[in-house]
Amino acid sequence: MSVAETKLYEILEVAPDASQDEIKKAYRKMAIKYHPDKNPNAEDKFKEISVAYEILNDPEKRALYDKYGEEGLKEGGGFDGEDIFSFFGFPFGRRGAGGPQRPQKRKGQDAAMAYPVTLEELYNGKSTKFKLNKTVVCATCEGKGSKNPGSVTKCKGCDGSGITVTMRHLGFGMVQQLQEKCRQCGGEGEVIKQKDRCETCAGNKVVAENKILEVFIDKGMQHNQKITFVGEADQAPDIIPGDIVLVLQQKPHEVFKRDRDDLICEKTIKLAESLCGFQFVLTHLDGRKILVRSNPGEVTKPGDVKCIEKEGMPHYKSPFEKGRLLIKFNIEFPESGVLNPDHFKLLRNLLPKAEEIPKDIALDEDYTVTDPQSQEGRRRGREAYDEGGESDDEEHHHGRGRPVTCAQQ
Repeated sequence: MSVAETKLYEILEVAPDASQDEIKKAYRKMAIKYHPDKNPNAEDKFKEISVAYEILNDPEKRALYDKYGEEGLKEGGGFDGEDIFSFFGFPFGRRGAGGPQRPQKRKGQDAAMAYPVTLEELYNGKSTKFKLNKTVVCATCEGKGSKNPGSVTKCKGCDGSGITVTMRHLGFGMVQQLQEKCRQCGGEGEVIKQKDRCETCAGNKVVAENKILEVFIDKGMQHNQKITFVGEADQAPDIIPGDIVLVLQQKPHEVFKRDRDDLICEKTIKLAESLCGFQFVLTHLDGRKILVRSNPGEVTKPGDVKCIEKEGMPHYKSPFEKGRLLIKFNIEFPESGVLNPDHFKLLRNLLPKAEEIPKDIALDEDYTVTDPQSQEGRRRGREAYDEGGESDDEEHHHGRGRPVTCAQQ
């Protein structure tokens, strides 16, 4: 079996092709031998075999180590900053000559924040300013916390790592590794005397700063789309600043709704317009007044949706291409009592004939429907509910009895 490095296997005194059981047995044997309770002078050795076992006992970490060595663990194994070996001060596994290499800077966290925009801004595009409050490395001390480099000393509690590691004994030769931020230095890894602290940043190494960012909202951008400002997040010494991410949040619009590149609106027209044709002026998102009308002879029914091509939202990155404008129609009917008998006669002659009742049908009952909201409708509804007698099912089958009215909404 070919592996990139064999150092961890040598620590546990097993072959690179050893099984998981063999690795576990070797660790238990060596843990008992070098346990600090039995061998106080072998604490470093005990930590060394614990680290080796932690990696080789994990199939994922072991595969990375076998293929890429320690570098594979640092890049793909989830170790931040210094790799796990540095917590114990182990020199093995480093590549290249000249001793340990300086760890690469890690990137700071990105900062995401909601940025409200109107539908008009997403349609027309916009350039605006955004005020950002952030921390930057102190220019006076250059992020050292003191103008006198000699006054900054390594924390003895964590040996400059900012992290303390303790081993918790679980019995049977097993230990648990616990890591936490150093309490003496607050995770900084350095200690600065109060009298030597930088007057500008008070030893904090960073200061507050206001910065104005220019935000370009391109035509056709979507709700929840992100605008990223690389490296504009909070700064800190030896840290690559993260990014500022603005997440566009579209505000509700009074007239239009959006479905990707389509715009949708509703329009209520009169009954006469639905039958004889309509026209109206619509103010678009860019302020244009557009005339919308129906084709001659076209009847518009309630719930109909009409379309105007290329009057929707611009396509993102192709603003000259646009989606559709969809208009859903509601019909406003005249109130009762507005039309007189002459109107009825005229409309019956113009409109398609209604269904006629054959004269030879013997009718059992004759009803006139009422508005359920009216007093008469409510009265009849109460009578139908309160009066005893046959059940609703029986009345339905017999086809006679109390009048049937609509349920009140």
